[in-house]
Order: sequence, then structure tokens, then C-alpha cells
Amino acid sequence: MALKWNRSLRPILAWLTLFGALPLMNAENRYKPHEHVMLYVNKVGPYHNPQETYHYYQLPVCTPEEVVHKRLSLGEVLDGDRMAESTYQIRFQENVEKLTLCELKLSLSEVEKLRQAIEELYYFEFVLDDIPIRGFVGYMEESGFLPHSHKIGLWTHLDFNIEYNGDRIIFANVSVKDVKPFSLDDVHGPLSMTHTYSVRWFETSVAYERRGDRLRDYSFFPKTLEIHWLSIINSMVLVFLLMGFVIIILMRVLKSDLAR
Repeated sequence: MALKWNRSLRPILAWLTLFGALPLMNAENRYKPHEHVMLYVNKVGPYHNPQETYHYYQLPVCTPEEVVHKRLSLGEVLDGDRMAESTYQIRFQENVEKLTLCELKLSLSEVEKLRQAIEELYYFEFVLDDIPIRGFVGYMEESGFLPHSHKIGLWTHLDFNIEYNGDRIIFANVSVKDVKPFSLDDVHGPLSMTHTYSVRWFETSVAYERRGDRLRDYSFFPKTLEIHWLSIINSMVLVFLLMGFVIIILMRVLKSDLAR
């Protein structure tokens, strides 16, 4: 009887695993000093419409010679993730200042693409040790009515601030607080620029088990937008589960009818 019961559960367990009801247990990442920590680039999109997203490398940014994509879980796919390895060199507990990421020479059309993204308040999302890191692509300043001034700048330098406890990463974010944006105003031809970054590590007393609380305390999007998007994902997962159960029941009914 037990053997039959276990066999009958296999289709249900397969559906639950497929549609994410049974979360995949990923190994907890532990790092040694100076060990490489992979930073994935993910997506970009307008801040006021997080559902509209594109791959980060669709913008004219620093791109590796060969783009290597990360294998995604179902939850990441439903969330619109498009993670790929970046060219940032981040090492555990190793502070660096103003390292060169790449040097770019942009055409006029690429500059216009960046200008349009900044005007639409595009944000970017990176992922470090399963922690989302978000920031704005550039800076826009509008002032006055008559005359009207319109200034647009690109963030070509990023400061990464990473908190750790022991051999684990607890939290990470990106800052442009002390950075001057690279002006994209009055550009009439090809434009050369250098992208740089800094990494600063900070020890924290927050336990790894409380990492989720630390992440929830920091919110990039308005709470209303985050709740709306999560509700859509939950509804989709529920629909898939119900479809799975209905299919399993119908298959069993048809099997028993054919057996007769």
C-alpha cells in the first residue's frame, strides 16, 4: 500500500516542483577572503513601471566578449529576470577604489538611446549572492519654465557597499552619492567615456538567518508596486497548480474507465 501511495504522489510532486511550490534548496554561499564573488547584471526598465523590463546588455554599456547567462529558476523567470555574468571583479572582503570597468566609444545613436532611457527614469538591477542591487542609469535635472533647462547625465562610476558577517554576505547596495554624472548634453558626434567602480566591505552583526529582514527593510520601489507584482506571480503559480491537479484527476478517471 505504501509503495502504491508513493507512486501516486510522483505526478503531484513533479507538478509542485515544476511550478515552484516546492522551492529549490540552493546551497548557502560561503566565501574565503579574496575569493571572487560573481555579480550578475539582470535587467533595466522604467522606474514607474517595473513590469516593463529589458536585458541590461540591450543598453550600450560595458559588455563581455561572450555573454554567459545564469541558469534561472521558475520564480526568477516569472519575475522577468535575465541574469548574465558581468565584468565586475569583486572579491570577498577586498576593498578597491576606482577600478576601470571598460572604456566605451559610443555612436550618436547609442548616446541617444542612453538619453531616452534616462529621461524615462530607467533603473538597473544587478544580483550579488541572490541579493538584488538597484540604482538609476543616469541623472536628469529640469528647472525653470521660461527659460527651461534640461540636463541629462550618465552614471559612469558606481560605489558598491557590501555588508558581511563571517564568511557570508548579508546585504549589498550601490551608491552614487559622491559621484558627478557624465554629461550627455550637447552631444553631436561619437562620445568616449570610461566606466569605473569602487567596492567597500563593511562587517555587520546581523546574522545570516536574519538576512531576509535586512533586505525587507531596504526598499527601492514603492511598496504598492512591489505588492502588486508579487500578487501577480502568486496568482500565476496558483493557476498552474490548479491546472496540474485537474489534469492529474482527469488522467486517473480516464485510466480507470479504459481499464473497465
